[in-house]
Amino acid sequence: MHTLENIEYKTAAILFGGIGGESAGLLRSQVEYGGKVYRFRLLCSIDSDPVACRNHDLITGEKTAVVMDLFRRWQYVAWHGHKPPEDWREVTPWDIWLAFKQQVPFFLFLSPPCKGLSGLLPQKKSESDKYQALNYLTVSGLEMALQACLEYGGSLPAIIQLENVPRITSRGKPLLRQIKKLLVKYGYAVSIRADHNLGEIGGLGQNRVRFLIMARHEAQIPNVIYYPELKPLRSIGDVIGPLPAPGDTEAGGPLHRLPRLQWKTWMRLALIPAGGDWRDLNKVDWQNLRVTHEPRRGAYEVADWQEPSRAVTSTAGPGRSNGVTAVSDPRLQIGGEGKTNLLRIQSVDEPAVCVTGAAGTHQGASCIADPTLSYRPGRHPAQYRIVRVDEVAPCVTGSRLGSGAIAVADPRINTKLHPDSYGVQDWDATAKTVRSANRIMQAAGSISDPRIADRPGRYTDKFRVQADGEPAATVTGTTDVQSGAQLVADPRIQSAPRADTMGVQDWSTTAKTVTGSMDVHAGAAAVADPRIPADNEQGVWLIIAQDGTWHRPLTTYELAMLQSFPTHLPDGRPFQLEGCSDAKAREYIGNAVPRDAAEEMGNVILLAGAQAEAGITFEMSWDPVWVAPMEDEVPVRVH
Repeated sequence: MHTLENIEYKTAAILFGGIGGESAGLLRSQVEYGGKVYRFRLLCSIDSDPVACRNHDLITGEKTAVVMDLFRRWQYVAWHGHKPPEDWREVTPWDIWLAFKQQVPFFLFLSPPCKGLSGLLPQKKSESDKYQALNYLTVSGLEMALQACLEYGGSLPAIIQLENVPRITSRGKPLLRQIKKLLVKYGYAVSIRADHNLGEIGGLGQNRVRFLIMARHEAQIPNVIYYPELKPLRSIGDVIGPLPAPGDTEAGGPLHRLPRLQWKTWMRLALIPAGGDWRDLNKVDWQNLRVTHEPRRGAYEVADWQEPSRAVTSTAGPGRSNGVTAVSDPRLQIGGEGKTNLLRIQSVDEPAVCVTGAAGTHQGASCIADPTLSYRPGRHPAQYRIVRVDEVAPCVTGSRLGSGAIAVADPRINTKLHPDSYGVQDWDATAKTVRSANRIMQAAGSISDPRIADRPGRYTDKFRVQADGEPAATVTGTTDVQSGAQLVADPRIQSAPRADTMGVQDWSTTAKTVTGSMDVHAGAAAVADPRIPADNEQGVWLIIAQDGTWHRPLTTYELAMLQSFPTHLPDGRPFQLEGCSDAKAREYIGNAVPRDAAEEMGNVILLAGAQAEAGITFEMSWDPVWVAPMEDEVPVRVH
């Protein structure tokens, strides 16, 4: 710890630091108290993954990552399934002390691997020796760090924090008992809770409930540690809305490319409603859904003369969709003072415009609105005319319907039917009034009679088709197709479909002859359209879902922003990780502590250290307490 320009630095060390979410947050923490500014100085971030350590330094801008495998030999064998190489050795407390730059850190943070404790891992697999060895790092890492500080530094970290998944409270109960026993033994007041929402602590765009242990060494920090002020959660749109468009790797870096998913996966995403998941696919009305192709922006686009043109592409044509190939050219003035008579119609009651030497319809006013040919009685007045029944008919001509009045509005057919015309009465209801004209066209003269039921044994041969290779059914006196088996499947007429019936044509070949009965039952009237990809074809497609939005996967860059990583690295490049695949980058980002949450938790830790330094052991405050002083039990004599 040293003071520089009224800034007092508290040292911090991190075990299992990953790519540096916690480190980046602590380096942003800052508290003003008692006329001083308190900040963190990072001693080291230890991790066994060299790629994670490389990216830790890339994100934080400091060379503080240390590659160190904290496995003990039995853990290494259980996890890897084989003995370590000859040059491998177990880490000792001295190695930890050297990584701590031979200083006892004021704050020690641990985020041990949580794979074996996560609910994403099946219970039976989590109980295997392999994952139990990984889980034990939560105890062995802490134990070795405390041993290094006590043996070589003569003191202990003032505050210790451990982060993990909430499921540790059920899958890791024995581990938690050992950790609490170890901390209490060394004089720590301990808070153990699995309901910390780092999203609310850091004001993130995600819910991130985690397990946290906060331990305060009572001899060094006799005062309380306050809980960070909870902030409202932001929407996911608030976070990723201002970011570059997905796929823009120039502005968003290589992690902002969209994953290449299978076509069927894109379709599933489009069919799941916002806020839903795979279970909603069971509700899809798939029989009434169709996939249609919508051209990209640019088809038939007319460019503005005053604006830059879009990119010229190799498929630039007026009907194409990749580039603009038409322009609104203002140099040909059709209007104003130039060529005012183009396609002009002159009025008959006004003077004519000047007759020019090129008086064509496209060059001069050579057209006129002629009133001499107008509608008047006697000039084709009866085209499509309907004659009223009470007026004189026009002259009967030899013309057809389109030329003469050969239609009449005949009032003798009254199409207003009586109520109950063609009515069918319900068997269980009271009959309607019986009238003298009780015919089916005038009254409800029909009934739904349930007494004739369709049951096995009654008229079994109705519309029956007999097989050619079996004996015929009995010939009855009412042998017609509705009463007996009067049909036979006669094999002598081979009615094989014609060639091309139900035919599907190849997209890349010449089409077959189009016939007058061109449907799928009569010819090759179907085509294998390659514009809709195959189910397993991978790519990036824009499918507009039923709610009018694009249901797409989040890019790795967007996931990093939801974890509150910076949009740009200290060297000015968009946020990115080096030396790993996109899948591994997502794993690193998902395992990281959100930077903004780490910053807020670091602020309350710095405040606790500043108050302890100022000798403040008690104060009135509305802020909730995270770790309160341990209350000593006072013996009471009962009389």
